Amino acid sequence: MTTEDTLLGGLVRLRQPDRGLRAGHDAVLLAASIPAKPGQAVLEAGCGTGAVFLCLMARIPGLRVTAIERDPALAALARENAALNGWADQVTVLEADITDPALRPTLPPVAHAFANPPYWPAGTPPPESIRAQATHAEATPLAAWTTLLAHRLARLGSLTLILPAGRLADGMAALTTAHCGSHTLLPLWPRAGQPAKRILLAARHHGRSPARVLPGIALHDGDGTAEAVLREGAGLGM
Repeated sequence: MTTEDTLLGGLVRLRQPDRGLRAGHDAVLLAASIPAKPGQAVLEAGCGTGAVFLCLMARIPGLRVTAIERDPALAALARENAALNGWADQVTVLEADITDPALRPTLPPVAHAFANPPYWPAGTPPPESIRAQATHAEATPLAAWTTLLAHRLARLGSLTLILPAGRLADGMAALTTAHCGSHTLLPLWPRAGQPAKRILLAARHHGRSPARVLPGIALHDGDGTAEAVLREGAGLGM
């Protein structure tokens, strides 16, 4: 069963499973962090139903999207959602596993790449199989995600991840393994004064600039930045 929902205050229509993997703030925040320009090509790994790339396309016109999803039902929904929003001719969804060596030769050159990868390498996964695949990494390390995303990434193109704050070190190491430097960290606080639960972590392919830590944003009761991102499609300027 699926439901039809909206993101960005109605700018994006999204059909998604009624249980398990449901798009939320993470998808919108990741899309807002990507510094794409009109007409560029971008790559998403593990796109699910397409919430991230759809929110990005709502903000940046004319993008060409290649998205990878291994679950056939979710890949079909991602294609359906691209069509539902009028962007079918700009989106290619590849049904594939990121660890499949045959995938890399099929990827086009891209200016930016991004993912909301499985969060945890161990522990007890949730009962819904689709949600478990999205949150638990099993035997696929973060470096497998970053090296795939960087495979056809332009020099100084951005590679962006959203992760639990507890995986900051893992994320930085994985980006470095993919030859991505000039790291940029943006903490996401539940409320001002509380520890970050999520982080946005970006790097540049072959970048050599010093790392940066940006002022974080509070998702609730903040200065209005989060509201502008979540409801109005504003970017985060990373």
